[in-house]
Amino acid sequence: MRLAVIAIGRLKQGPERELSDRYRGRFDDIGRKQGFRGLDIHEIPESRARDAEQRIREEAAAIVALVPEGAILVALDEKGKNIDSATFAGHLGRWRDESVANTVFAVGGADGLSPELRRKARLSVAFGAATWPHQIVRVMLLEQIYRAATILAGHPYHRG
Repeated sequence: MRLAVIAIGRLKQGPERELSDRYRGRFDDIGRKQGFRGLDIHEIPESRARDAEQRIREEAAAIVALVPEGAILVALDEKGKNIDSATFAGHLGRWRDESVANTVFAVGGADGLSPELRRKARLSVAFGAATWPHQIVRVMLLEQIYRAATILAGHPYHRG
């Protein structure tokens, strides 16, 4: 199964980019051994539309354009489920074992994801009740993807 993160906004050079690159690299090493064919990251520029609804629509269209046919869509959304790392790993492992070709994680911009994208998502995940900057959410997501691979491998990184 191939994984992809589609995120609104770019990570500039700095600690968020460094952490993002670190977890992606770690995943690449262990993920292949666990049957994952890679992890792509697509950055979409933030919409410049004046009103929030239009920005959300434009960003959603750009996200949808990158989602392969038949892919499982996972929305990172403040209204999503708070799941633990083992449950997250369980979803990825089950989809991998069911021979799902692609799983795509969508990270919205400052205005969030469109209701349409939320409805299309097989799973909607929140990282707690707090509101997080989308750059931090991306780093947290990449860490959880790496952690999921270590859980599936029985690696000691996860001691939960």
